[in-house]
Amino acid sequence: MIEITQGGSPIVLGMPHTGTEVPPEIWDKLNERGQALADTDWHIDRLYNGLGLDVTVVRTPIHRYVIDPNRGPDDASLYPGQNTTGLCPLTDFEGFPIYHDGQEPDAEEVEQRRKAYHAPYHDALSTELARVKAKHGIALLYDCHSIRSVIPYLFDDTLPDLNIGTNSSTSCGQFVERAVETRCRAAQDYSSVLNGRFKGGWTTRHYGQPAENIHAIQMELAQSTYMDETPPWQWRADKAERLRPVLYRILNDLTELLYERQQR
Repeated sequence: MIEITQGGSPIVLGMPHTGTEVPPEIWDKLNERGQALADTDWHIDRLYNGLGLDVTVVRTPIHRYVIDPNRGPDDASLYPGQNTTGLCPLTDFEGFPIYHDGQEPDAEEVEQRRKAYHAPYHDALSTELARVKAKHGIALLYDCHSIRSVIPYLFDDTLPDLNIGTNSSTSCGQFVERAVETRCRAAQDYSSVLNGRFKGGWTTRHYGQPAENIHAIQMELAQSTYMDETPPWQWRADKAERLRPVLYRILNDLTELLYERQQR
């Protein structure tokens, strides 16, 4: 079920929100808003594909409405006091219910989904990070995300184009954070922020152990940078081909830095 493409570099790309598969028994419980699957990280796998950097990719095809791999198994809020969605979301990003009345998953069903879909993704991610670290002595999880640039329920105003999350500079070494921030600031025509509205989800916070040479960073892209932000969520080649070189330079800089660290 989990899609794994093994690469030889020290970088692992996590893709927890690109999937659109929903098991039939869950699909039937979703209302019209839920079945729209509006909160998908559309086209992210396509955006990063073929950059030629020999990275490992771990992707789940399951949609986040089934269960969100970027939330902790205890369902603790990532942003206390702010609107957000949970382990098995009951609302969309606009705060509207996604289930028919009375069809929301109970605690038993949530646990079943966790075992069936959440645990396998993180088992794969853990395995690949361990493999990469065993080979290089260092590993970097680069968690790939995107979101619509305007969602008042979640954040005010318009989101910057490139949103870097390092859990307030704790999930990775300073050299990783600095390299990504520097490259984003140098990217013409794109705005960026470090640890703004999105500081990194559970994945970044859980795996980032820089003292153990496992670094983690999240990149949340505004979807306006590469696609149409309204249905049918169309890929925009003109925008994407301007953005892909920026992503390549970020990952290339990180690759070179990690190889340098490996030689020390």
